[in-house]
Amino acid sequence: MDALFNEVSFRTSRLVTNAYSTSFSIGARCLHSSIRDAIYSIYGFVRFADEIVDSFHGYNRQYLLEEFEYQYYKALDEGISLNPVINSFQSTVRKYQIMDELIQSFLSSMKSDLHMKRFEEEEIRHYIYGSAEVVGLMCLKVFVNGDHQEYSRLKPYAMRLGSAFQKINFLRDLKHDTLNLHRVYFPILKKKTFDESTKRYILDDIYEDYRIALIGIEQLPECARLGVYTAYLYYKSLTKKIESIPADKLIHTRIRIPNAKKIMLFGRAYLTIKFN
Repeated sequence: MDALFNEVSFRTSRLVTNAYSTSFSIGARCLHSSIRDAIYSIYGFVRFADEIVDSFHGYNRQYLLEEFEYQYYKALDEGISLNPVINSFQSTVRKYQIMDELIQSFLSSMKSDLHMKRFEEEEIRHYIYGSAEVVGLMCLKVFVNGDHQEYSRLKPYAMRLGSAFQKINFLRDLKHDTLNLHRVYFPILKKKTFDESTKRYILDDIYEDYRIALIGIEQLPECARLGVYTAYLYYKSLTKKIESIPADKLIHTRIRIPNAKKIMLFGRAYLTIKFN
């Protein structure tokens, strides 16, 4: 492949990451330069798929998602795509031997967002695995440079971190998901109203995910540890902010962490990793 086109493809994925997520961008910048572009390419791919199902109202979203999937597999087969986001992603998949099961699970969760509005326990476990845990596992393949033994060892921790991140996103986006997308991601809310007791139940589950995930973060290769720990601290801070807000107010607002606080969290992460 032409080196310049390949560079442009990865730059495009970096642009997508920076435009859509300041928090993910900060975490990615803390990764070693040798793996940063690969992580941008993963984010760009999953972000575009997510945008299709969440934002492209007025268009045939099912067709667009199927076309996106078709273009990816065509690129994987041919080794190139004129869609720079897909092109950079297929290059990363090849280089780090990312398993197709992870991509298929992710796309399956995206497809479920087109139709499913209320999730049962088994359905939401499947959805979280496909929408978040596998994204963490794709990144893990990059972090361990495709080493299958290390990947298998760290896999359970990466899944718990992805699960925690997704559940917090559900809480943060409760207003938008409920009022605009008419989705209910927490099965407990099919039986109970969102009050302090249900919020506490959800948060306790998330904090347990964090506890287990941190064990794995401490064992990550040096190239990835600071970036992942920075993301961990960001989401932990977001969790504590959500915890402090009454349930009846949380459902009517979207919680954010100011950029200045994100920079402060990076400093804290840097000092922790450097001296511990």
